[in-house]
Amino acid sequence: MTPRASLQEMEQRLRAALEPSVLELHDDSASHAGHAGAREGGHYQLRIVSPRFAGLGRVARHRLVYDSLAELMQHGIHALAIDARAPDEG
Repeated sequence: MTPRASLQEMEQRLRAALEPSVLELHDDSASHAGHAGAREGGHYQLRIVSPRFAGLGRVARHRLVYDSLAELMQHGIHALAIDARAPDEG
């Protein structure tokens, strides 16, 4: 069984890479207990607002998030729901 990524480590990586004005990260793993993927890592929900997202589409924003968490995506994160916005989008 793969251990879940820590919220603290995820937050540190996201803050360093994306300098967000808003970062809300929740571990939703408990509601997925028994799910086959739960053995491969945790389930998380992310709401992030960053100036780095200005002018980018949804896929490009998600790529920036995935890039900042790349190592954890391989070992510790099974699912990540992302709400990524530019500052003028709130």
